[in-house]
Amino acid sequence: MAATPVWSVDPRTGKQREEVTAEATPRDVDLAVRAAHSARAALADRTVRVAFLRTAADLLDEAGPLVVETADAETALGPARLTGELARTTGQLRAFADAVEEGSHLDVRIDRADPGLTPPRPELRRYKVPLGVVAVYAASNFPLAFSVPGGDTASALAAGCPVVVKAHPDHPATSELCAALLRRAAGASGLPPEVVHVVHGFDAGLELVRHPLVTAAGFTGSLRGGRALFDAAAARPVPIPFHGELGSLNPVVVTPAAAAEDAEGIGSGLAGSVTLGVGQFCVKPGLVLVPEGPDGDRLAGALAKTLGETGPGVLLDHRMRENFLAGVRERAALPGVGAPVLPGPGGEHSVGAGFLSVRAATLLEGGPHEVLLEECFGPVTVLVRYADPREATEVLARLGGNLTATLRLSAAETGGAPAPAGSPSAAELIGQVTELAGRVVVNGWPTGVAVAPAQHHGGPYPAATSHSTSVGATAIERWLRPVAYQSVPDALLPPELREANPLGLPRRVTGGEH
Repeated sequence: MAATPVWSVDPRTGKQREEVTAEATPRDVDLAVRAAHSARAALADRTVRVAFLRTAADLLDEAGPLVVETADAETALGPARLTGELARTTGQLRAFADAVEEGSHLDVRIDRADPGLTPPRPELRRYKVPLGVVAVYAASNFPLAFSVPGGDTASALAAGCPVVVKAHPDHPATSELCAALLRRAAGASGLPPEVVHVVHGFDAGLELVRHPLVTAAGFTGSLRGGRALFDAAAARPVPIPFHGELGSLNPVVVTPAAAAEDAEGIGSGLAGSVTLGVGQFCVKPGLVLVPEGPDGDRLAGALAKTLGETGPGVLLDHRMRENFLAGVRERAALPGVGAPVLPGPGGEHSVGAGFLSVRAATLLEGGPHEVLLEECFGPVTVLVRYADPREATEVLARLGGNLTATLRLSAAETGGAPAPAGSPSAAELIGQVTELAGRVVVNGWPTGVAVAPAQHHGGPYPAATSHSTSVGATAIERWLRPVAYQSVPDALLPPELREANPLGLPRRVTGGEH
């Protein structure tokens, strides 16, 4: 049977650029996973891992012009955006290197024996060990930061886990280029190149999650695709953790006081957030609760003006373009839904940005309007006009899990001013959105996810399939499992747990720092 070619396609024209490789067969996937599995021991040395991650960052930076050029040709995201994404990607690799070097991710804990307790306590020493081979499913909208060299790969390698990446079909040439750089960095650091593999093809993705030597998976993509892989991971004879980011509506609540104070600023800022990356960010605000009345009208007017001045953009591929146009048509055709600025074709290969509007009372009727509570990937958002703040909270109560939730508050509300009678206070709103989102934003916009120790990029289902983060230092925890050693002689303990602490790791000893 002939191999199925994998083509790089220019989304600006829809034409094939080059044949990059071939889709992986079941045998190809098996060989890749087994080779990665055999490389586990080589990743055990933390010093080597640190050098590998930093070298990978350096090589990606050195190859930056070629990486950006290749990614732009396949995604149409533009050199400026991709240059920033590359910097984010290499910064992320270096941040994980720093975290591994410092050692807190191992969470070393020691409880000394105490026979005087009831019941007596034996000597216990606990730390975390890598799971094994990790399957990573690359994202379409971030060809670098959430793909082959992205956060899932970087955090898994930092944990000591070899990685097999299922490349996204929208940027196969970028994927192969980045994989070659990572493998080159491995060799330069004294590691076998098999610590990183890339496979292509839909069937390869299914084979990968089912492979008995794969111990965990990370995914960024659609609800439908992610749920299918999540179910496959759970249905294995030995189920594995599946850390999936599946999509999000990212609601925004604009209070009446905020609209009165800064309607135009909020409207124009919202337009910038909705159109960033041609609306292809997983944290794009897709549902915005705005009060009825003159202040809300001014906000909608500013939004319409700014969107009207935004030129058409090219989506990542033509399939996404068709899905976007179909999604907008379906929503705009609903009774009671207006289209002050109707998103639509911007040209043969592009789309124009816009927004839809509906009254909260209409949305709360349910029925076909439920589709407005689902993500529409692309440059569109839905303004929900509420007559009473209680309607806004009722709409929030209808939402599933989200990556983010944003509150736009007035200066008085941020200072703790009491809410008008019958309206929720700012603190109450924060409490409500905390229940449905992984990140709560006040007087900002959700687009943009800082790589920082306190970051959380995840949320209740369906935003994510676990409670872990895919961004920030604690993303390493997804690929580790704890092991406790009871009454094990010091000479037989792993070096991380020995009494002399030869590796100089931070550790917690019987409730105190040591």
